[in-house]
Amino acid sequence: MIRRLVDNSAVTARATAAVARSGILAPQRPDKLARIAVEIGRRGPFGAAATMAAIRWGDRPALSDELGTLTYNEIDARSNALANAWLADGMKPGDTVAILCRNHRGFADATYAAAKAGLRSVFMNTEFAGPQIEDVCKREEVSALVFDEEYDDRAPNWAARHFRAWTDSGDAGSAHATLEELIADSSPEPVDAGGARPTVVMLTSGTTGTPKGAPRSEVGTINSLGALLDRVPIRTGEVTYVAPPFFHALGFANLSIALSYGSKVIARRRFDAEAFLRGIEENRVTTAVVVPAMLQRTLALGRERIADFDTSSLRIIFCSGAQLPGVTATETLDVFGDVLHVLYGSTEVSYASISRPRDHREAPTTVGKPTLGTKVRLLDDEGNEVPKGETGRIFVSNGMEFEGYTDGQHKEVIAGLMSSGDVGHFDEAGRLFIDGRDDDMIVSGGENVFPQEVEELLLAHPELADAAVIGVDDEDFGQRLAAYVVARDADGPAADEIKGYVRANLARYKVPRDIVFIDELPRNATGKVLKRELRSR
Repeated sequence: MIRRLVDNSAVTARATAAVARSGILAPQRPDKLARIAVEIGRRGPFGAAATMAAIRWGDRPALSDELGTLTYNEIDARSNALANAWLADGMKPGDTVAILCRNHRGFADATYAAAKAGLRSVFMNTEFAGPQIEDVCKREEVSALVFDEEYDDRAPNWAARHFRAWTDSGDAGSAHATLEELIADSSPEPVDAGGARPTVVMLTSGTTGTPKGAPRSEVGTINSLGALLDRVPIRTGEVTYVAPPFFHALGFANLSIALSYGSKVIARRRFDAEAFLRGIEENRVTTAVVVPAMLQRTLALGRERIADFDTSSLRIIFCSGAQLPGVTATETLDVFGDVLHVLYGSTEVSYASISRPRDHREAPTTVGKPTLGTKVRLLDDEGNEVPKGETGRIFVSNGMEFEGYTDGQHKEVIAGLMSSGDVGHFDEAGRLFIDGRDDDMIVSGGENVFPQEVEELLLAHPELADAAVIGVDDEDFGQRLAAYVVARDADGPAADEIKGYVRANLARYKVPRDIVFIDELPRNATGKVLKRELRSR
């Protein structure tokens, strides 16, 4: 017990030091501190987030989208007005609002208004088809839906209230009102929700079907924030380009951190590689948040085109959401400098490890070492820890694990550690490597194969732009490997050449029997390959 208390104290001390270095603990006027304390007491940290930021950062630029730039005071006033409008319309604390928006001010308006009103927010994937929207709305008992005009054909009648967040036409269409109309017609005075505390439901990535809801109540301690800042040198007053969808855990977490840190957030509704580079140059972006597919699309422009943009302001490229290929990590460092940090985690376990640039110089495919205060254990099927260097199922404990899915199911927990759903191994330096999903293992002729290793090799082939490997049924071997590859040009390598390339670098049983050329791999909104679509071809 004494040893545990000492360990916890050491973690807290190191976390506090990391937070202090970021500048967020700089002295504040007593009156501001008193107002912040009152807000937290009334609404909790999340419900008070927009108002706390306004108290501290005032008229600083907060969020820049295609419509212009909002200040911290404006975000606070707009979310007050929207929350007051919703409560006046009969919505009650605890009701559920689904938010189906791309990255723009409407997402922030709806999210912070819902938090102030004590509502339960469900962040919807913008790639959802109508049936998926219906499934989630029914399961989560949604009473209000906020959506962009482009989703009119998918906007359901399953919610009592419909509101347009982004509209090109300028009107509400079939919705009851636009958010802008509600904000303009309502009071920006502070919201009275009777002390109700909000909840956010994040949805899993949904690569295998309709995603599950993973609720989060109040989260975030000095230790959890310090664990991030101990690895990634985020500072107050950054200019942060958040490219991943705000509905995704990566996008929302970085939006929240940036706004609490007085940073200017650059948001665009769609990702375009050249527009991304132009945004970095024009705004002197210091931190760029991306998923691997965004880095790959940017690097695909070629070094000459990238050099046309001034990216010298970048101090941090923060990447997560899917496995980053080693070849992409290396090229990122070569093109942008030693600025790459990769986070490994999931909606369920939050973050487990974070890399630093030197980790990728020494081991390109690593996801770094476990974060401060985090335990990562690799277990076999019987729950026993595997020897270092061997592959095992990844289990995590960090105090930030989710509370169970909204359908009543839960992730496997062993000895207080939660399954991430992946398998991996540690090297001698203690760096973690992800070998694949625990349900992606292919048994071919009695040999266990994880597709990740083969995919990494194929992505390193100079004539291949993208690749994914799956297992397909085989009468003789149980399963065989099938590789779906995207060639860089029409004169790319033949199937036999690709097989020979794999055979020259890996064991024979890891050579794909099938090589299928396609124009583009199917991916979800956060860049993960939809292997179920490959299996259905």
